[in-house]
Amino acid sequence: MGGHKEQDVARQGFDAADAVPLLLDPRGAVTGWTGQAERLLGYPPSEAVGKDFAGLLAAGDAERVPGLIGRCGADGGWAGLMTARHRDGRTLRVMTRITAATGQGGEGSLLVLLSEMNGAPGWDMSRAVLEQMVTGASIGIAIVDTDLRFVWSNAALEQFGGGPPAQRLGLRLSDVQPGMDFESVEARMRQVLESGERVVGYEHVGRVRSAPLRESAHMLSFTRLDDEEGRPIGVYYTVVDVTDRHRARQRLALLDLAGKRIGRTLDIMSTAQELADVAVPGLAEFVVVDLLETVLRGAELPPGPIAGTGRVPLRRAGHRSLYKDLPRTVVRAGEAVAYLADSPPIRCLSTGRSWHQEQLDPLATGWVVGPPGEPEPTFLELGLRSVMIVPIRARGVTLGLTGFFRRRLDEPFNADDLHLAEDLVSRAAVCLDNARRYARERNAALVLQSSLLPLHLPEQDAVEVSACYRPADELTGLGGDWYDLIPLSGARVALIVGEAHGHGIDAAAAMGGLRTAVRTLAALDLPPEEVLAHLDDLVDRSAGDEGAGPEGTYGHPVGSGCVYVVYDPVDGQCTMAAAGHPSPAVIAPDGSVTFVDLPEGPALGVGGPPFESVELTLPEGSTLALHTDGLLLPSDRNGAVDTDRIRLRQALETSGPTLELSCRAVVDALVPTRPYDDVALLMARTKRLDRGHVAAWDLPADPAVVAEARRTATGQLSRWGLDELAFTTELVVSELVTNAIRYASGPVRLRLIHERTLVCEVLDGGATAPHLRHPRATDEGGRGLLLVSQLAQRWGTRFVPDGKIIWAEQSLTAPLE
Repeated sequence: MGGHKEQDVARQGFDAADAVPLLLDPRGAVTGWTGQAERLLGYPPSEAVGKDFAGLLAAGDAERVPGLIGRCGADGGWAGLMTARHRDGRTLRVMTRITAATGQGGEGSLLVLLSEMNGAPGWDMSRAVLEQMVTGASIGIAIVDTDLRFVWSNAALEQFGGGPPAQRLGLRLSDVQPGMDFESVEARMRQVLESGERVVGYEHVGRVRSAPLRESAHMLSFTRLDDEEGRPIGVYYTVVDVTDRHRARQRLALLDLAGKRIGRTLDIMSTAQELADVAVPGLAEFVVVDLLETVLRGAELPPGPIAGTGRVPLRRAGHRSLYKDLPRTVVRAGEAVAYLADSPPIRCLSTGRSWHQEQLDPLATGWVVGPPGEPEPTFLELGLRSVMIVPIRARGVTLGLTGFFRRRLDEPFNADDLHLAEDLVSRAAVCLDNARRYARERNAALVLQSSLLPLHLPEQDAVEVSACYRPADELTGLGGDWYDLIPLSGARVALIVGEAHGHGIDAAAAMGGLRTAVRTLAALDLPPEEVLAHLDDLVDRSAGDEGAGPEGTYGHPVGSGCVYVVYDPVDGQCTMAAAGHPSPAVIAPDGSVTFVDLPEGPALGVGGPPFESVELTLPEGSTLALHTDGLLLPSDRNGAVDTDRIRLRQALETSGPTLELSCRAVVDALVPTRPYDDVALLMARTKRLDRGHVAAWDLPADPAVVAEARRTATGQLSRWGLDELAFTTELVVSELVTNAIRYASGPVRLRLIHERTLVCEVLDGGATAPHLRHPRATDEGGRGLLLVSQLAQRWGTRFVPDGKIIWAEQSLTAPLE
């Protein structure tokens, strides 16, 4: 074989010392066989010489041999993978090089070099081939020595700055990239040199010479290079620009953060501030959020952009700055802000389209209308260089605008930043609109509930009373807790605390219906358990009429709770009953706190056993504390009820100097400013009527006693200094006592109570209530109750265990003529 042919083979990437040579004639028959070939394929020379080369190959490659021989004659050679067949039948993958050669005597022949691939990493290539591959690669590749100095780099590395490969030789990374964090990169190189373990996918974020104005990201991988004896001689590393992927990941991370942090409450101002907080510093260095005043009020907005380019009523709802001095002047949250007519913010509001400017004119004045007489500061004085204005729009309406500002000249806003700002604002806009809608509903519910709750508790002499109501937070929504005090006949009062099921306007409306029903039932002077029984029937019927059930109802009376207490200041008697409601607490005059052992009947409208009442006598100066379950912690753990009562007892024991201060102190001690559930607390300190203001007489069932009853009552009024009421009282006593003797059985009892009114009561043993009649002129009777109704301010009947009481009330200030 000619020497120049062997040199060509070496240049093509084969090591002749490792390859197995064969010699073929021009027709492809084996003419030369070596011991290496016998060891590789198992054929002795006697069987191999003269055999077609195709016969040494597998079927698929054997068919290619004639074409390859012709190709070698035309092109001078061929190289590739082939499958050879061993003498024992095994197949071998071999790298094959076929090239034209000159045999002895000058005749043409073919030289075949075979390299076994079993266990080999791949095709052994020459340095020229390898250099051709790495030099033309599109990714940056470099090799540094053990001192971390460049010894080789490809042309693609120039795209990251630092000059061509020739200028890098002998330099370190700190010399060619002084602006980047070269220490962390070189630390990875030393780690690879010491351990020999590759570092793949190391991401470096910073500034390089190719992009000094903006932060960029690069992915680096490091591999140690060893010599033939395994000693490290350097590090081979690759660099890929992943800035676009890094910025996309940053945008997604910012949007994900916005989804987590914006809209955590249903408060408009808080949501606007959350938008500003999320955008700094991830997107901007200074952010302002300005909302229309109508948005802050929760009012309904017209669809589309804001009409006109004049002065638009806006308020600063949120702002955040990365620097303390940026800007020097800023409108505080909640204050009004006005922009100049036809300024970019006003144009964005009127068109509904975003606007941005990479470089603001430093000598131009800002757009905000400042105080009269003060010069408008320039953008240079404000420290603002680049800006984006994005209108806040959701569900077709414009809510306000958001301004994003930067002060660094080397990193102005671009189109990608504007797209990110629009995505961010659009997500926040939905949360702001939700908060606006909720504020509108909550304000309506508050107005409705405040109109349904008593503005002032009525004056009376039975109890000293104070009440405290605290609505739930924005996320839960306004509930249906309520309280009331109703004066009853005989100087008694009814104390009520209840809770309508659900939240929002529906719950407030349901609460109003319950309160009205309770006041109506209280006017019938029924015992507490009967009041709750009638209320339960009413709720059950209304639920059936409206198709509602105890489950899945929202803002419906079904499932509501109520406690009804009647207190009599004459004898201190207290009667109470509950429907799905916690029992009241009693603070004794000495300050000790106990809880009434009151059976908690079923909630209203859900059905169950009949309601039961308890009676107890309260010393004067005792305090009743009626509350809804919002005053206590949720009882979802073992022993929670006892624990909550301990906390309530401690709060009640530390009472304030007045009942009003005590009531507020208890709520403040047990309930946060924005509780999860509504809280209503009604505290009533009992009084006793002076014994001298109550007079009672037992009368026999004899018509002759009526005159004596009139004289006795007149004498008592004289002792009380109420002589001006003597005439009307005589008539009332005469009619009531006469009716009791005529139509009832058993003893008759007359009682006069001097309180804020004069109360006349007659007790008899009858079980039927009298009815008011309108007699004709010819009728001889039936005018008694009609006369009483005309003379008294109020009158009525209530049933007691001994029978019934007919009572009549007269005003002390304006006696009837």
